Amino acid sequence: MNYMSPPPDPPAALDGSRAARRRRFAWIGTGASVLLFAVSLVVLWTIVSEVDAAELRSAFINATSFQIGLAVLFAAASYTLLTGYDALALWQLRLPVPYRTTALASFASYAVSFTLGFPLVTAGTVRYWIYAPKGLSTGKVASLTVIAGLTFWLSLGAVLGWSLIAESGEVARLTFITLKVAQGAGVAAVAIVLSYLAWVSFRRRAVTIQGWRLELPGFRVSLGQMLLGAGDVCAGAAVLFVLLPEGAVRYETFLAVYVVAVMLGIASHAPGGLGVFEATVLLALSHVPREPVLGALLLFRIIYYLCPFVLALALLGAYEILGRLRATRRAMQ
Repeated sequence: MNYMSPPPDPPAALDGSRAARRRRFAWIGTGASVLLFAVSLVVLWTIVSEVDAAELRSAFINATSFQIGLAVLFAAASYTLLTGYDALALWQLRLPVPYRTTALASFASYAVSFTLGFPLVTAGTVRYWIYAPKGLSTGKVASLTVIAGLTFWLSLGAVLGWSLIAESGEVARLTFITLKVAQGAGVAAVAIVLSYLAWVSFRRRAVTIQGWRLELPGFRVSLGQMLLGAGDVCAGAAVLFVLLPEGAVRYETFLAVYVVAVMLGIASHAPGGLGVFEATVLLALSHVPREPVLGALLLFRIIYYLCPFVLALALLGAYEILGRLRATRRAMQ
């Protein structure tokens, strides 16, 4: 008997099934983000409801000018290091963009995306606004944004891995996990980072996402961006660390807490990780009185998120006004 195989699915049916799978995965990701955000809000509300308002106000007011000055300096260092992401990527792409333009695009995109969330959309929009007049196509700006996000996550992984390995005992005590779990997670994080660096070091790599080809930077650029990112993460952690009560936790140990809080905040898609970040830090520092920790978190929000966000909006407004004036002057001439 002659058995005939069924005819292959038509292209339209295959495209429809792929689209259906993508929609399912998108809904799963959205649901997980909403669940994480909701759980974090419940935890944060439970913790905050037990806080005395007068003591919180006192902790917020009692921050010394030295602490605030240090926090501002570390925040400035963090955002300055972030400008190196775009500078290295543009150098790799051989695009001659002046550094002042790169610094504005990088600072504004991170300040806006850190506060509003959804970095691929918000940061990409700001970058396109500034880079498009310099001749960068939509694809180049998208590649720049995705690569910056990728290397930022790798930087988080590198710092987390080092902190978990170097301070595994203290991290295990704070996070209520075993020593072996902390050490294993640290080794795994470092292994992932080193594997990626080895993967891009042999030859030029590229990934294709729904027909869009993304060329990844080579070993030197990837390593440079990761080192800049690691410096940025350490400076960002220092902003909050110097605002905490003295002796609350060692800085090396706090790095792991900070990185996990940032990762969970990004995964939640909440604006600036609001609620998720605070809940994670408060849980990890549960041995410290909550009022001064909450005061430090409020100051951290103002210094690292709110002030740069307002400054970025002001710079973008000034950039647009100056661009309009130059265009009008050229038209008149």
